[in-house]
Amino acid sequence: MRDALKSIHPWVVFSGCVLIVAVLYWAQAVFVPVALAVLLTFFLTPVVTPLQRRLGRVPAVLTITIAAFVLLGLAAWGLTWQVTSVLGELPAYRENIRQRVRDIRGASRGGSVEKLQRAVADIKEEIDKDTPPPGTARSPVVVRPETAPGSWVPSSNTLLGHLATAGLIAVLIVFMLLERQDLRNRVMSAFGHGHLARTTRALDEAAERVSRYLLMQSLVNLSFGIGVGVGLFLIGVPYALLWAVLAATLRFIPYVGSFVGAVAPILVSLAVLDGWTRPALVVGMFVILELFTNLVLETLLYAGAAGVSQVGLLIAVAFWTWLWGPLGLVMATPLTVCLVVLGRHIPGLELVSTLMSDTDVLAPDVAYYQRLLARDQSEAAELIEEHVAKHPGETVYDALLLPALTYAERDRAEGRLTAAEERGIVDATRELIGDAEASRRARRPDTASSDAAATERVTVLGLPAHTEADRLALEMLAKLLEGTPFVLDIASAHALSSDAVAMLAEGRHAAVCIATLPPSSPSKARHLVKRLRAAVPNAKIVVGRWAPPSLADEPTEPILGAGAAYVSASLLETRERLYQLMPMLSRPPTPALPEGRVSEAA
Repeated sequence: MRDALKSIHPWVVFSGCVLIVAVLYWAQAVFVPVALAVLLTFFLTPVVTPLQRRLGRVPAVLTITIAAFVLLGLAAWGLTWQVTSVLGELPAYRENIRQRVRDIRGASRGGSVEKLQRAVADIKEEIDKDTPPPGTARSPVVVRPETAPGSWVPSSNTLLGHLATAGLIAVLIVFMLLERQDLRNRVMSAFGHGHLARTTRALDEAAERVSRYLLMQSLVNLSFGIGVGVGLFLIGVPYALLWAVLAATLRFIPYVGSFVGAVAPILVSLAVLDGWTRPALVVGMFVILELFTNLVLETLLYAGAAGVSQVGLLIAVAFWTWLWGPLGLVMATPLTVCLVVLGRHIPGLELVSTLMSDTDVLAPDVAYYQRLLARDQSEAAELIEEHVAKHPGETVYDALLLPALTYAERDRAEGRLTAAEERGIVDATRELIGDAEASRRARRPDTASSDAAATERVTVLGLPAHTEADRLALEMLAKLLEGTPFVLDIASAHALSSDAVAMLAEGRHAAVCIATLPPSSPSKARHLVKRLRAAVPNAKIVVGRWAPPSLADEPTEPILGAGAAYVSASLLETRERLYQLMPMLSRPPTPALPEGRVSEAA
């Protein structure tokens, strides 16, 4: 029964999503005004909050709401009047427009445009051949009146509908601003007291992100509109204020708004201004302003305000435009921001946040391992370079390369990876060690390089406990020990414990470092420590259980009890442990080396 419910659960979720989308589409007459009211409430709340401390809640809300709608009404009236004036003056520039057309025809004479004109003429001639002779019945000719000036103005019914919607939005904004604390408390109560912390974080983050987005986008668009107005005024384009307001308003539409706002002033400049120089200046002005706005203003004021990835935002724009038309296009970004924020805090919406958020979904070490699984060593090398550019170069092994080996060992042990695929991961990592070394040495020197002038070199025996991956980890440690008093002599991954005892008994090695990567069992490393401790009682033994925190060992007491001096969780920690063992080693340490306490197990 439980398996049957689990199998139909995805279909239930899918059906629920389809039902929600259908309701949003068929009831858009209700949901669109509510969504607009909520977004405008987010926008006006930062202005109302400080004012209500002086005037009180009701006067502050009414003052700000009335002022906002009066400004919007005046702007709409001014735009309508100026558009009407522009359309009325266009016939006066008819000769200038004809001259533009003649110039274009002259420039294209003998080219593709002329060929197209000849093709159209030939088609027209063929149609005339098929025209019925005089006296035959002809289909009735329908004469349509020319479009009257001002016919673009909406009809009275449409205008009344828009006014009713605007009135509903205004009333909703007033009551949402007045009752915002009560609405917030009701939402908290709906989710229950058990989810109080999660709901509070979700609402606070959504309000902050949407308010910040709207404010930053308004500042950016206002700056863009001021630049357009000043530029068009200096060039001499009439109605510069109209085009500035239009450009700033249309820029609220993601991606396409700025281009749509540039079309009208460019066409007007072609119709009104003489020559081609000033229309070209208008085009250049829009290009420069758009580049400056995108690269400078949005980077300074707007970066990270939305928290949505670019691809996710494009998909959201297409979805909301299909669902609610032009208003959905305008509201796409704020609505998507709310969904992404809710997805971070509500268990059922994690997929939305994962797919559309601009934060990194995969941790760097997981992303590096995934690239190795995909056999994409070039991108894996890019991740190494990116890490070295942002962090100390010597951390690249513990941060990226070693976790990949431990993840591969885990996946092979759990049957998700074959032995051959694990060997492929090990071989690719061995090749990338050279790239890591080159990147970190090119970026910055290691802190341990100051010990390169040590007169005495201490040889440490490196013993891989299990596999070739353990030996590769020791090779990484050897890279970190370059320029230090230590030299790592690495044994074969197939060496027996008796071979290790024999090598240590030769007396050439001052210490031993055993590598055993989790999640492999530490039993072999513990057995090896016992054998070495029994054969060479004074041996200084360090065991490396190198792994990311998610795969780290719980207790280390069994290995310490077997006779190890230290058990380290990273390569850098192992290097520090060797320094701490330096006073106890057979060779005299360099005076500048730091001294450390040795545990009782040593």
